[in-house]
Amino acid sequence: MYMTKLRARWTLALGFCGAMFAVQMTAAQMPLPAAKPPDGATLFKQQCATCHTTNTSDPVRQGPSLYKIVGRHAGQADGFKYSAGFAKADFVWDDARLDAWLTNPQQVIPGAVMAYRQAKPETRAMIIAYLKELN
Repeated sequence: MYMTKLRARWTLALGFCGAMFAVQMTAAQMPLPAAKPPDGATLFKQQCATCHTTNTSDPVRQGPSLYKIVGRHAGQADGFKYSAGFAKADFVWDDARLDAWLTNPQQVIPGAVMAYRQAKPETRAMIIAYLKELN
């Protein structure tokens, strides 16, 4: 008799556990809402803001302020001491130059000290679009 009751309790307990597992598995299979892709400002904060500011009131960091970078002559931000490679740079920052710069800074300006590179074209495009908003 005792064994029959014990077996009945175990069967009930296992049945309950199985039912709870099935409920959890059903809940786990519900689709999650799609993640919102980051915008240019968010990408800039995540990937660039450690070294660059986007205004003229913050102190200069490792890199110059990127406020109004589009249309600015390379190597000519007030209050920033550029590396020697920038002395030879004779161009104005535009979409194409910024894209090449973010892809491989040393190829655009040999001797540049910026170590950051961004391989994804869509990420570069969003960062550049954000920088254009600052003009």
